[in-house]
Amino acid sequence: MIPLGTKAPSFELLNVTDQKTVAIKQDESAAHLVAFVCNHCPFVIHLFEHLTEYFNRLENEKISVYLISSNDVAKYPADNPTKMRELAIERDFHFPYLYDETQSVAKSYKAACTPDFFLFDHELSLYYRGRYDESRPGNGLPVNGLDLKSAVDQLLKGEPPTDPQHPSMGCNVKWKPGNEPDYFMT
Repeated sequence: MIPLGTKAPSFELLNVTDQKTVAIKQDESAAHLVAFVCNHCPFVIHLFEHLTEYFNRLENEKISVYLISSNDVAKYPADNPTKMRELAIERDFHFPYLYDETQSVAKSYKAACTPDFFLFDHELSLYYRGRYDESRPGNGLPVNGLDLKSAVDQLLKGEPPTDPQHPSMGCNVKWKPGNEPDYFMT
């Protein structure tokens, strides 16, 4: 995982809902949340209802939210931009759903799986990276977003990051053949 304090790697990606380019940048936001997700992963699907409601509220609290899908759409067509757009409309995303066609953004963040969450402060310094909560498909625990919510609350209160931070768990990013990053192989 990238270390806490790391500056957010820059990106400019297509927002599938309005076909406009979106960039992460230091602005009036209190924080920036980058989440690597996809349409087909059972771990992401398990969170979508709760996650969408929570992320829509974050946007209202001046926290910029960016959902990014970086999967190989040739092998996983459910993750293509058309299907992403359909899901964003169906789920009523108030935040951008971005397509990382080259997978370069996933590599720059060292994203390992879907879902994978990265919370940056207003100066784009990494404050939290890890899981949404303890819930997983089939483990019987309710989805509550506790890990991420706690990090957001602590950040907004000006408190230091929590330790330890638990890594995300889910499906690996579906890399294009020959595009697997070095960190993924170790």
